[in-house]
Amino acid sequence: MRSMSRVSVEGGEVVVRLSPQEALAARRRQLRVPVPALRGVRVEPSWWRVLRGAAGRGMWRPGRCVGVRRLPEGEDFVAVKSTGPALCMELGPDAPFRRVAVSVPDPARTERALRAAMPAEGAPDTDPPGPATDRRALLQHEGGIADDHGRPPGAASRTGTGSQPPADEDRIRRADATRVRRAHRIRGPLRLRGTEGADEADELDEMEGGPR
Repeated sequence: MRSMSRVSVEGGEVVVRLSPQEALAARRRQLRVPVPALRGVRVEPSWWRVLRGAAGRGMWRPGRCVGVRRLPEGEDFVAVKSTGPALCMELGPDAPFRRVAVSVPDPARTERALRAAMPAEGAPDTDPPGPATDRRALLQHEGGIADDHGRPPGAASRTGTGSQPPADEDRIRRADATRVRRAHRIRGPLRLRGTEGADEADELDEMEGGPR
């Protein structure tokens, strides 16, 4: 019985066919990804390094992991074994998953086949034209420079420094002019110990017009 996934390029899609045991755990027999959605492919020697996020539906056993991993920005799909390296495919935001990592019989050969099918670097973008604001900036863990909120370096926070409007100086002057200023006096006896304390108490009484 086949115990590993098979990955192939069929037309304009990357097709991942799961083994019977993997299909039972994942509740699906295969998954398909458009070739233009491929952003990178590599062989990961340490299979467990492809696991990220929180475990979702699937099978999670020592040495065998099959199912969906949940991330803040989406989901990963994995079907990996501890018997060897894993084939890792990084996908674009329009793909059903952000990453697909599977154990295959010959990961190096499959990697070469996928790289040959990927769009050439610098090829025209197949996405429909639109304003530049439609494209989300890459976050730091995706190789970009934007923070977790998608802000580029130097952008003002909506709640931090630089987000509030400048102060109204004329309004501040009017408030200062109508403010009632009161002198603060020490009320009640001032108890000091020692000779030096008594002298200081006398000086305070003289400054305030005598003892009360």
